[in-house]
Amino acid sequence: MQLTYTDSQKAFRSEVREWLRDNVPRTPLASYDTREGFEQHRQWEGRLYANRLSMVMWPEHLGGRGCDLIEWLIFEEEYYAAGAPMRVNQNGQLLLGPTLMEFGTEEQKRRFLPRIASSEDMWAQGWSEPNAGSDMAAIRSKATADGDHYVVNGQKTWSTRATFADWIFGLFRTDPASSRHHGLSYLLVPLDAPGVTIRPIKALNGKDAFAEVFFDDVRVPAANLVGGEGQGWNVAMATAGFERGLLLRSPARFQQTAQRLVDLYKAHPEVAERDPGLRDAVIDSWMGAQAYAYSAYHTVGLIGKGAKIGAESSINKVVWSELDLKMHETAMRILGARGELRGNAPEAVDGGSWLEGFLFAQAGPIYAGTNEIQRNIIAERMLGLPKA
Repeated sequence: MQLTYTDSQKAFRSEVREWLRDNVPRTPLASYDTREGFEQHRQWEGRLYANRLSMVMWPEHLGGRGCDLIEWLIFEEEYYAAGAPMRVNQNGQLLLGPTLMEFGTEEQKRRFLPRIASSEDMWAQGWSEPNAGSDMAAIRSKATADGDHYVVNGQKTWSTRATFADWIFGLFRTDPASSRHHGLSYLLVPLDAPGVTIRPIKALNGKDAFAEVFFDDVRVPAANLVGGEGQGWNVAMATAGFERGLLLRSPARFQQTAQRLVDLYKAHPEVAERDPGLRDAVIDSWMGAQAYAYSAYHTVGLIGKGAKIGAESSINKVVWSELDLKMHETAMRILGARGELRGNAPEAVDGGSWLEGFLFAQAGPIYAGTNEIQRNIIAERMLGLPKA
């Protein structure tokens, strides 16, 4: 594939590169899975927004810049190359935001999207429940209509960033007689509402990356219903498509990891003698990241011609999650026992970032729909194979 850019796209790349060069914090922000780091990242998002660089592909009147997807890919390449902070409001900006643009009312778009772009509102995702993890159709949390409100009861778990977030979006059963994917509705719930209880869940790294959220007679305005009562499954599937597709995990993220892996391998030539297979693993990782990037440009080209991306997003999810895992496993092989040192250890390599990435990568094949489920979707909906 031969990529060429217009003069306008080149100028945009230069603008982004220069701004990031002058503004990326010299000292890394604290982890956004801590209260301090969460607020530091919120402030950074505010700076991006003030300079029209938060959600570049959103319409200007909704807090964006009006860029196309090619320009978004360019932005991502420059953002990750600059070593800029991780985006803390991904649930809101990359999942809920596109969902509201497709299914939200005009009032909902005006109300929520600019505050998502600026990160004045931080969002968590309310999918999983006890006994309803990968199988969202088994959701049991209820929302009962009561005048111009819904009364919500139930529990969500494994809600990323819910410990510190302001809002949660999720599926709730509004038809008590329904089953499976019928009778579900998509609601936006403020996490400071009376009756909401949040209990942090520690991740492998010991930080409060997740939470379980309990709803006890929580009153939610009916104006916070997205897509119509009983239409939650269709809306949620669109959100899941954004989660598994390009937006949540842009190619630039993995290209930078692959380049760091190459640099790590070069910095430890002695490991090649001990483990000759490492060279091939590093090369395969770099090639995989490049292939994913080229595939993304191809997909963006198809979208630009009016194509709709459906079940293909499941392929995307399997590819990026397993690529991320492979790259970090290879890094741990290079580092050996030193790779197990956490960031505060004197001998830790790269501040322990490879260990952090390795631990996080373990979750990749699970969140956004387990890879086993994604392979079933690929087999049934793309290849036409019979159900097992």
